[in-house]
Amino acid sequence: MTRDGKKRGRRAEATYHHGDLRRALVQSALDLIAAGGTSRVTLRGVARAAGVSHMAPYNHFADKAALIAAAGAEGFRRLKGAMEQRMKAFAQGDPLRVQAVGIAYVVFAVENPELFRLMFGPELADTTGHADLARAAHEVLQLLIGALDVAGLAAPDAAAAAEFALAPWALVHGLAMLAVAGQLPQGSAADVEAAARTATTMLFVGMRNWPRERGEKR
Repeated sequence: MTRDGKKRGRRAEATYHHGDLRRALVQSALDLIAAGGTSRVTLRGVARAAGVSHMAPYNHFADKAALIAAAGAEGFRRLKGAMEQRMKAFAQGDPLRVQAVGIAYVVFAVENPELFRLMFGPELADTTGHADLARAAHEVLQLLIGALDVAGLAAPDAAAAAEFALAPWALVHGLAMLAVAGQLPQGSAADVEAAARTATTMLFVGMRNWPRERGEKR
């Protein structure tokens, strides 16, 4: 390593303290994922990107899988933040808040395609041993359930909440995947948002008329 390289490394390691290094490593992993997926992520690579020694990541992550899980958890937190930001445009109790959640979901996917694929792909399907990832993913679902509740589309009981949220989740997720894959007729950001608005409006109308009680017939 060159003399300048050593100086940069010492400065970076001195800067990252009290948890800052962990965040820097996760951000480096997110940058690499955005550039080409998880195949580009290595502990040595994120250390180099963060400007620290190649052994520094092991103070926070046991292996690449742990780092990828942390990146996925951060992805879910950012998705939740994007959904909450969209909701702020509408008053508490406004049914359009649930539509805002769906639109934010699709827009986030289009803006972060590689991260979105990771978050909902097989690599992170098993959250065993990754409590932070499991919690962050669960909070996204709870936000959707809460939005349905305030929109007057709540499930008949708490036990059915996740089941009832499956239809809107499946719709926005499917639309997001089509958009990420470039399968929508038009692909501009405005087109994607318009498609999300149309789809969520249709779903909203349908759910308004759907029977709430189990076993209830139309």
